[in-house]
Amino acid sequence: MSDRLLIVNGLVLPAAHEAARHAELLVEDGRILALGAPGSFAGVAAGRVLDATDRLLIPGLVNAHTHAHGSLGRGAVPDVALEGFLAASPAINGQRTLDDLALSATLSAVELLKKGCTALFDMSAETPLPTVAGLHAVAGAYARAGIRAVVAPMLADRTLYQAYPEMLAGLPAALQPALAALRAADPAACLAVVRQAARDWPFDSAQVRLGIAPTIPLHCSDAFLQGCAALSAEFGLPLQTHLAESRAQAVIGAQRYGRSLVAHLGQLGLLGPQLSVAHAIWITDADIDGLARAGVTAVHNPLSNLRLGSGIAPVRRMLERGLRVALGSDGANTSDTQNLFEAARLAVGLSRIVDSDESRWLNAADALQMATEVSARTLGWGDGQLGRLAPGYQADLVLLDLSRPEYVPLRDPLRQLVHGESGSAVDRVLVGGRLVVDRGRVLTVDEAALRLQAQAAAERLDALNADGRHLAAALRPGVSAFCCGMGARAPLVPHAPG
Repeated sequence: MSDRLLIVNGLVLPAAHEAARHAELLVEDGRILALGAPGSFAGVAAGRVLDATDRLLIPGLVNAHTHAHGSLGRGAVPDVALEGFLAASPAINGQRTLDDLALSATLSAVELLKKGCTALFDMSAETPLPTVAGLHAVAGAYARAGIRAVVAPMLADRTLYQAYPEMLAGLPAALQPALAALRAADPAACLAVVRQAARDWPFDSAQVRLGIAPTIPLHCSDAFLQGCAALSAEFGLPLQTHLAESRAQAVIGAQRYGRSLVAHLGQLGLLGPQLSVAHAIWITDADIDGLARAGVTAVHNPLSNLRLGSGIAPVRRMLERGLRVALGSDGANTSDTQNLFEAARLAVGLSRIVDSDESRWLNAADALQMATEVSARTLGWGDGQLGRLAPGYQADLVLLDLSRPEYVPLRDPLRQLVHGESGSAVDRVLVGGRLVVDRGRVLTVDEAALRLQAQAAAERLDALNADGRHLAAALRPGVSAFCCGMGARAPLVPHAPG
């Protein structure tokens, strides 16, 4: 017998560009069977009835770019630019066990679910290289929490100092030989891990699937980037990279390759619908056109872009030139939150800073569409699967309490949602018709026990990584000076005509 759920008495916002209306939702076997006016399903037998009185129903938010490992690193990142953060990353993410990987992913899942997010793209990190067991630990945590996820291991075959060899000269002389001698994980071993995981993925791909993430183009050799793309094509893995996140990346990329990072990726054959590019701040109109023609999706991460001083992505210009733009929070270590409501509000606000023309500002519908339908495509769940409340779509939805101050008085649900919602009104969250958050409480995880485990793990890892933090502090002045110097000499201006 099928499992039917009837949701009644709610105010439903079916999609970003549709008006909210009072309606009922009939869910069968985890999918939306029908959406009708109040009373439409009075004679329909349903095993469960959910009363949504005084609630706004919206599609579950989809986080198109985050890092599960960042949750256990929350509070560990000082006020530092991107490259300084990368220099400190080994001390933030090092010494982790399989239990730590699962713990951090669970923290991410709980935070996301409580803030109305039902799916995420996780660029997960494991040092010194990914393992099948590590990928399973992260994926298993998501499966148990009841959230959808793409688990994409971050891969690189160059260290920071191999990616930017010019940086070494400005670092303490006594440290230069050891830093120059550092080597990233063996590229063949990294690709072999992903291949093995893809061949025997034990999780339900309708909930948790495998991806692949060559972390930053400059940190990857051309051959390695092409190897990642080949695995993506062979196994249908969503592919994601950090693109032109900082000015230094864009400048060094142009110097090294004689063309922009986007043009270089195109030359290598990486551009295509399977690829999403996080940040994409320091790119030109010609770059945007190239990404759009290839069907790539850009992922806007306004929280971490500002936290790390990276810049403001040219989102309106992207949209005008036909490039799809999704929305991400980035990891909790570099954005301090994975709240996609905050990311949406910030995306709308920043568009007003970069352009005084009101007609070119992002509006509430733009932001919600980025956070739902477009982000779902990034995860491989587009084309009628996630991001809307409509027949045939998965029943991933959020109920928001309309008695909260941000909705009183209620005039425009969409506008008040995007401009005012902080996540505090999230009352219930369903994933595939399954109730996973009830009255603000995650049903799949013991949150009190999770907090104790996270604090104990953080204290243990901080002690184990103390030497690494001291090293990062010693390197920071030289790293910062190098990046500032590259920016001062930059021949590239973001948003410049191609």
